[in-house]
Amino acid sequence: MSSPATPPRSLAEALRGRDDASLAALLRSRPDLVTPVPTDLTQLATRAGTRASVVRALDRLDRFTLQTAQALAVAADPASYADLLGLMAGDAGDPEVAAALPHALHQLREQALVWGGEDRLRLVRTARELLAPSPQHPSPTGLGPAAAEAAAGMSPGRIQEIVTTAGLPTTHDGVSAITALTGLFTDRRRMTALLADAPEEAREVLSRLVWGPPYGQVTADPAAHLRWLLDRGLLLPTAPGTVVLPREVALHLRAGRAHRAPEPLPPAVETGTAHSPESVDAAAAGQALTALATVEELLKDWDGGGPAVLRAGGLSVRDLKRTAVALDMPEPVAAFWVELAYAAGLIASDGEADERYAATPAHDEWLALPAPERWTRLVTPWLTATRTPGLVGGRDAKERTLSALGPGLDRSAAPEVRHRILTLLAALPRGTAPHPESVLARLHWERPQRREEDLRTRLARATLMEAELLGVTGRGALSAHGRALLGLPAPAARPDGEAAAAEPSGPGDKLPVHHHRRPAPAAPLSSADRADASAAAARLLAPLLPEPLDHVLLQADLTAVAPGPLQRPLADVLGMLADVESKGGATVYRFTPASVRRALDAGRGAAELQDFLTAHSRTPVPQPLAYLIDDVARRHGRLRVGAASAYVRCDDDALLNEIVADKRAAGLRLRRLAPTVLAAQADPATLLEGLRAMGFAPAAESAEGDVLISRPDAHRTPPRTPPEPVPDGPPVPDEALLGAAIRAIRAGDLASTTPRKPSGTPLASGELPRTSAAETLATLQAAVLTAEAVWVGYVNAEGGASQRVIAPVRVEGGFVTAYDHTADEVRTFPLHRITGVAELADD
Repeated sequence: MSSPATPPRSLAEALRGRDDASLAALLRSRPDLVTPVPTDLTQLATRAGTRASVVRALDRLDRFTLQTAQALAVAADPASYADLLGLMAGDAGDPEVAAALPHALHQLREQALVWGGEDRLRLVRTARELLAPSPQHPSPTGLGPAAAEAAAGMSPGRIQEIVTTAGLPTTHDGVSAITALTGLFTDRRRMTALLADAPEEAREVLSRLVWGPPYGQVTADPAAHLRWLLDRGLLLPTAPGTVVLPREVALHLRAGRAHRAPEPLPPAVETGTAHSPESVDAAAAGQALTALATVEELLKDWDGGGPAVLRAGGLSVRDLKRTAVALDMPEPVAAFWVELAYAAGLIASDGEADERYAATPAHDEWLALPAPERWTRLVTPWLTATRTPGLVGGRDAKERTLSALGPGLDRSAAPEVRHRILTLLAALPRGTAPHPESVLARLHWERPQRREEDLRTRLARATLMEAELLGVTGRGALSAHGRALLGLPAPAARPDGEAAAAEPSGPGDKLPVHHHRRPAPAAPLSSADRADASAAAARLLAPLLPEPLDHVLLQADLTAVAPGPLQRPLADVLGMLADVESKGGATVYRFTPASVRRALDAGRGAAELQDFLTAHSRTPVPQPLAYLIDDVARRHGRLRVGAASAYVRCDDDALLNEIVADKRAAGLRLRRLAPTVLAAQADPATLLEGLRAMGFAPAAESAEGDVLISRPDAHRTPPRTPPEPVPDGPPVPDEALLGAAIRAIRAGDLASTTPRKPSGTPLASGELPRTSAAETLATLQAAVLTAEAVWVGYVNAEGGASQRVIAPVRVEGGFVTAYDHTADEVRTFPLHRITGVAELADD
């Protein structure tokens, strides 16, 4: 390790000076660095400076920390802490910036984006290249290149002319001239005096360029005020017709600030309407019940086999529209419910030749659960799902339309955005809804978008809408069961029953922000913790849901009113026997000939249906309903349809004559084969639908002549697992992996940096030692006798090369048994895989 008094000369040396806790914090914040585990600290530093890793680290900085990195990108390299503070706080100073800057710099150091002492701060080269200004990629600060960089292509004579016009003495070369010009631009007093003589139009030009973009266009014969600026180097040419405002000039005009508006504090979440916690929980529970009913209705619609799967995967636009009409909702909302059922593993592709979507066996298990557990089975996958229904209807990078249940909808940022929004809602006083735009502003501060994209904004808006649809929130505020679902404890209550959180004085007020840093995000729940959180949420939701009823109210207009949710057997049979006409606090079912026929097709008899209604109705069975059931049952099955290509048979030949004479049967192309049999050039399903459209009640029959019973749950997919979320990069390593990785990195670094006795040609950094087989064997045998450690190069069975410090114990049979300081264990090495050996220096 480097001495604390010796400043590090590289990022690797800076990492070498860290303790284990600091290295663990680095690997925890940048998990891509530990996959695979680096062999030593030099490799760790190299990996930390790769473009992909640096981009990922910059994307995870909050706004003020990113602004600090941007300021370092335009500062001198290296820069002192005083220089950085001046760029962030300006000449006048800003107490909030000064208070927040140490934490931001600590974050950059912890993530190995900045290294060096307080007087020599260095931003890693890749980050500087990404954040530094250029004509192709303007700096986020709006600053242009330094004067020395902008004038690099100018002739020495022209530079001397600028120096002379600016009132500086001529120099003997262009480098010293640029140095003198830079000194003028960075001298506040002299620059103020120079600009005081500038024409008003020239000052207006500078004011337009000062906050960026710093580039402008000029003609071959510029106006007088532009010529005044060009002659003094306040504008420098970068290309024919293009000029730039030098960075030092812009900083003077900005009073030293790199940013127009530094944001050291996260914006407060503005509160909207406040409600009582009880009303919020009740509203959320009501919406949760509606969510369950919506998913049940969707699955019922797809029970017998849903829409076809597109060749490229997913649901067609036509089928999504049909589903939206069936659910009586807009298509984007229908896409959300379809994707939710898919994420919960309730629907999937059946995988057959004529591939269709259908309910899975898990759907039947889900229906048998109590309502609170069914709700948690829906919401828990929603929290972790990476599929984004809000993208349905958009286009991918290849301009292909994104379809529901299709590929291309995964966005790895979705779970993090959902969890963060709900955590922000949990920080508000109970029953208080936030102002949506302030939530978005807070998210943008915590994770600013460096590139032009609005994905996180769309995810955030969708999360607020979806949480309300699911009943996680009620009236915009987080419910008690929603809080439990996140694994958060219930807020402490005051004696008056209100939450102990800070209360705003009214709608639109802001909650105070007491910290100069972004709150640490809650760690993802483990599988066991998630199960406990789901159970706790179900317990809190259960008392808020009405008890399932075992009765309905039959009415004379062929309807039945369910004044609340129904018990499962009653709901299943009634859903088969009648159609839902309206939903809400009470559900209205309507009995029709088609719905009664559906129950008869499922194997129910007329007497059985009459008894069922009598047993479950608080009112007598109306006579019109009894007549309807008897009438449909009397006609049901008189016609039998089977597969010939298809045929119709009936004991009543008069009824067959009626069918043949009906003009509506022309499309079925019927032909009489016998007094009681008609043949059709159509498949049985088409024939059944055609006869039913004509007002008949045919029944399908098997090859043996038995009536086929059609049950809603007849078509199920094979067992399917829900879709796995797409991870947002490597997972955060656990403590056991972190400890093992740090030990391995330290040991590998020891092996690569331990002083060795000089022998022959010096080895380049990271190069393995090379010795002959005889010399390797002799050195190892000598080390066994002297009990000394040696340095070896080793290539494993996969071809991976590494340097190791080992203490040989025994050499025999082509193997060396030694204590491996790198792995901190006794291991056996094949001699033929050791590339060479070197003795360690005595010191």
